[in-house]
This record gives sequence, structure tokens and C-alpha cells, in this order.
Amino acid sequence: MRITKFGHACVRIEHDGTTVVVDPGLFATPEALDGADAVLITHEHFDHYQPDLLRGTDAAVFTVDAVAAKIAEDAPDVAERVTVVQPGQELDLGLPVRVVGELHAVIHPEFPRVFNSGYVLTCGDRKVYHPGDALTVPGEPVDVLLVPASAPWMRTSEAVEFARAVGAPRNLAIHDRVYSDFGHGVVETQMNAFLPQAGQEYLRRADGTDL
Repeated sequence: MRITKFGHACVRIEHDGTTVVVDPGLFATPEALDGADAVLITHEHFDHYQPDLLRGTDAAVFTVDAVAAKIAEDAPDVAERVTVVQPGQELDLGLPVRVVGELHAVIHPEFPRVFNSGYVLTCGDRKVYHPGDALTVPGEPVDVLLVPASAPWMRTSEAVEFARAVGAPRNLAIHDRVYSDFGHGVVETQMNAFLPQAGQEYLRRADGTDL
């Protein structure tokens, strides 16, 4: 299994000849989608969804209904490749994928919550969970959690508690364009004050590098 981080929340997962890309948004680059077999999009926010990047691939796209509607409006040439997913649904994309949850984390009580579905990808004997912008536990053990490290809707303490609740041995930071490097140093310090006690590891990788 190979996991490559491509800007903020975009992650490329490769295993046994299949490549799946999750959340190619504003901070992702076109090479993230090179040779992709499938694209998963968690929700409609611009840092997770960019129609021009979808035009640069012929991969099938799987996402929630709200994003499918935006694609039909923003990039109708892509719409015929889109499949709408539902919470709990299981997909066979060359890698087994299970859809998790349906709502974005609360940004502010007066903002409406958009739909968000995370994804558990099974890569041989290992499982990877990308939650999108939600702190919804996957409902099964996973080996790698792609954990949001910074967000306007999240305190660092929530990231710590989410990682501990999921219990993955390896936790790779995503959603990391909100803080400065100094801020991420604080996050790392706080993560490492708690996770190693449970045998968990916290990692942050530069864009374009592998786990």
C-alpha cells in the first residue's frame, strides 16, 4: 500500500494496481490524479472539490448527492462519470470502499451543515479511513487514520480525542493548510502527549511525499 499526500485534504492511495484519489480540492495538483481509477469526494467545499481537476482525469467519481449536483452545474462533461453514494454503502472500486457518515462537522450553530461522507478503503490486510470534514468514527478498526490537523471548525483537543476514539496505530495529518508551521508544531506536541500512550503514532508529511 502507498499513501501520498497531495495538498491539504487530497490523498492518493495505491494498492495492488488500483489507484484511488480522495478530495482533490483547491490545494491539490493535477498529478495527484495521474492514472487514477476512481475519485472519492467527501463534500462540496472548495478545498475538497475542484471541477477543473476532475476534468483532467477520466476516472469514475463517487460522491454525495450535493456534490453530484454541483458537478452537473459546474462541469456537466464530468457528470456522466459520477455515482452518488449513501452512508453505509459498500463499493468495489478495485479496492473495497465503505461509505461512512453523512454530515460535516459543526462550523457554527447558525451555519447549515452540508453533507459529508468519509471513506474506509481496504488495501489487502490494511484499512485507511479518510473522514473528510467530520469527526465520525468509522465503526470498525482501521490501520491508518487520515486525521484533520487544523480547521476553522475544530479545536486541537477534538483532533486528539478523534484520533484516540478511532484508535488507528498510524495517524497521518491532513487538512493542514489552516495553521502555520509553528501551529502544526503545537498540534504535534499535543498529539504526542496522548497518542503514544495508546501505541498510536502521529505523522505529518509534506505535499507530494508518501507514508
